[in-house]
Amino acid sequence: MQGKRIGLLILGWLSLITGIIGIFLPLLPTTPLVLLAAWCFSKSSERFHHWLMNHKHFGPMIHDWQSGKGIPRKARNRAIILMWIGMGISMILIGRLWAAISLICIGLAVCTYLLRLPVRPEKPDDTSI
Repeated sequence: MQGKRIGLLILGWLSLITGIIGIFLPLLPTTPLVLLAAWCFSKSSERFHHWLMNHKHFGPMIHDWQSGKGIPRKARNRAIILMWIGMGISMILIGRLWAAISLICIGLAVCTYLLRLPVRPEKPDDTSI
């Protein structure tokens, strides 16, 4: 059981670090990685889970997700636009029809998911990614 706890702790930290990098690199998704880190910490470390849930920047994102309030419209639209830009660049660089079709299918599935999420009103100080 200790091995599972350590594995989840490592996965939580890797997800959080990658999510933080995603703040600065537009092709890395921040929110899903932070949510994964919160889940991993909830199963492995009460201390780190509490810290993340009360974090100034990441805490509200996790609370909004868990309460079902949704995401800000601006953040959702930005995620969709950046996703399609990144996939378009990948399709051009790879240059394979099967890869382009796969990316389009994945993009449509993710787009459908994002468009079906509840949208919460923007807060004046909302800087969600």
